[in-house]
Amino acid sequence: MTRRFSPPQIIIASFLCAIGIGAILLSLPIATQSGERANLIDSIFTATSATCVTGLIVRDTGSYFSGFGQAVILVLLQMGGLGIMTFSTLFAIILGRKITLKQDLVIQTTVGHSTVQNLPTLIKYILFVTLGIEITGAVLLAARWMCAYNWSFSQALMAGFFHSISAFCNAGFSLFSKSFSEYAGDTYINSVMIALIVLGGIGFIAVLEIPRFFKKSPAARVSVQTKLAITVSIILIILGAIVFFFVEQNNSIEGLSAKDKIFASLFQSVTARTAGFNTVSTASLAMPTLCFFMFLMFVGASPGSTGGGIKTCTLGVLVAGTISMLKNRDRVSVFKRTVPKEVVRRAILVVILAIAWIFIAMFFISIAEYKKAPYVSNYFLKLLFEITSAFGTVGLSTGITQSLSVFGKCILIVTMLVGRIGPLTLVLAVALRQGKILCKYPEERIMIG
Repeated sequence: MTRRFSPPQIIIASFLCAIGIGAILLSLPIATQSGERANLIDSIFTATSATCVTGLIVRDTGSYFSGFGQAVILVLLQMGGLGIMTFSTLFAIILGRKITLKQDLVIQTTVGHSTVQNLPTLIKYILFVTLGIEITGAVLLAARWMCAYNWSFSQALMAGFFHSISAFCNAGFSLFSKSFSEYAGDTYINSVMIALIVLGGIGFIAVLEIPRFFKKSPAARVSVQTKLAITVSIILIILGAIVFFFVEQNNSIEGLSAKDKIFASLFQSVTARTAGFNTVSTASLAMPTLCFFMFLMFVGASPGSTGGGIKTCTLGVLVAGTISMLKNRDRVSVFKRTVPKEVVRRAILVVILAIAWIFIAMFFISIAEYKKAPYVSNYFLKLLFEITSAFGTVGLSTGITQSLSVFGKCILIVTMLVGRIGPLTLVLAVALRQGKILCKYPEERIMIG
């Protein structure tokens, strides 16, 4: 009797397979510039961070890994960003195989949409748009590095493609040791990177529906999910930029011009939600900024995107539900559409599971790193920031990743995987089949608050 795997289990298995293969390739001598084998935990950590498009590193990508190792990382983050099952489905389409109902359900989970129609056309369209955006970003970045910084064609093109793919996949991996700190005053590079990160973080369905905003045809109606994802994303980006600008005014961006301060604030706000690049050292940020960035990382990107976190639509549904409860309404509505109670309950469950996971991960990593800071200190905030960054698959770090113990790194590895696939998907993958309730118990009120 063959066992049938559910779509969530297939998604998790595909990520684990990719991480395993990636770890093996990154542990080969050819993957490092020195020709020495990377230790097992560092290989697994890097493969997980790339596949889960996180960006947390224990080895400097540009100086430690060879061209082969960097190519492996690039393939992993591209596969992890688009969804491994998307690639397998594409290959099945190319080979002329029939798409099964289970593959259909898996793709629906991957792209974040429950009414996927004409799956082969959708997959081709997603890959066409993705490659188009990534190639455009690579050309724009390479042109800037060649013209303004006198880079060679091959060097500029390689860096352009690596960072364009990494930015669109919201991966945060960079060939530069200080990320994009050297380009904090380059408006051109900042603008290209921000555009790539935002397009990759709002979700594939939203990217495909953006042209509908400019059409007046009733048939070209934009879905509520897209409207909510874009609206919440814009609000969070603006709030993050404002908080960063005023808090860091006399701190990390003190010596910059007014224009550079604005772009630095905007860049950090965009990247804090899921990308992981930085033009200002994260270790130098003030405590209020780190706290607010943890909120942005916890929310993360949008459903069906390349990022992690609880997702923008989850936050939008929770806010709408809270407003409805405060107004004593029995229904939750968004953009003149009623949100099903099942969706509201799922949003609440996602947030509860996410908070529970972060708490559990923080508890165990504090045990692992106890000797480094036995009492309440700034190190506790750094650990919490690291855990939240891993869960949101952001990749921002205060600089303590490499110094963590093996057990601490293992906790981050699991947290990155949970953050990428989503806590709810993980629960659905391991949960037993839902049993029918055969009886209904009498109601009794419980005091809340």
